[in-house]
Amino acid sequence: MVKAIRVHETGGPEVLRYEDIDLAAPGPGQVQVRQHAIGVNFIDVYFRTGAYPSATKPFTPGSEGAGEIVALGEGVTQFKLGDRVAYAGAPGAYAQALNIDARALVALPDSIAYDTAAAMMLKGLTAEYLLFRSYPVRAGDVVLVHAAAGGVGLILCQWARLLGATVIGTVGGEDKAKLAREAGAHEVILYRDEDFAARVKEITGGKLCHVVYDGVGKATFPGSLDCLRPFGTFVSFGSASGAIEAFNIGLLAQKGSLYATRPTLFTHLAVEGRLAEMAARLTQVVGSGEVKIAVHARYPLADAAQAHRALEARATTGATVLLP
Repeated sequence: MVKAIRVHETGGPEVLRYEDIDLAAPGPGQVQVRQHAIGVNFIDVYFRTGAYPSATKPFTPGSEGAGEIVALGEGVTQFKLGDRVAYAGAPGAYAQALNIDARALVALPDSIAYDTAAAMMLKGLTAEYLLFRSYPVRAGDVVLVHAAAGGVGLILCQWARLLGATVIGTVGGEDKAKLAREAGAHEVILYRDEDFAARVKEITGGKLCHVVYDGVGKATFPGSLDCLRPFGTFVSFGSASGAIEAFNIGLLAQKGSLYATRPTLFTHLAVEGRLAEMAARLTQVVGSGEVKIAVHARYPLADAAQAHRALEARATTGATVLLP
């Protein structure tokens, strides 16, 4: 028996219930992980509200965490009891412990703390595919990062700068602007106070950006397209302000033969061997200290509803974790 957050019906944060659940022994190919920290992400809100349908009800939300292996299922040879591990993309994270396929886990080096790992997996792997796969950033590129003080945004700012890009970030206020600058943004735009597309044009001397990374969605589209130079790439990876509605694809031609893509982490993780490749790159830059993971809020697991309220109110910066 372990404590977990359960959702019996979709709705507001109040539907997150802290309950006892039975946890069986791990099955073949699985391990049981006693969690030390659990990541909180906007995708958890989408499942809680029903925007993303869950396959079953009730269900335990959450998809990333870090802890130690306390039981091994039949056939597991790549891990041993006591190993430190982390994961992203596996359901049921909002719990004290869970059974998970061993192939979904990555070994966690001693140089990375559990709460850092829980905060970095989904966001950090997202940043990895954005920077290296959706649009491979090169030295000299000009990059626009929306919500630059958010969990993914702070990682993107640091990593893109490390790759040699000029980083422009948009944020909602001065406190967030400070965080974005500290993370490596060369220029920061207060999107509530100024036209971000006009400001990008001014900052770049009219040359505009090679790529826009947009996790905001409806509120920043189609303005983001006006920030791109001809043949630039618009990468939509989230919908914090609501989904981007259907648009005439001819708009991409009108604004400079642009590329637009809507990738997901889960599609990348479905490719054989890609998790190991992505995680190796992530753990290297985090473990070395070149990219720092900002954990700005920690809540007890029982207070998951409070964490969701803060996330939806955009009152958070960096990452939020739950502690079992």
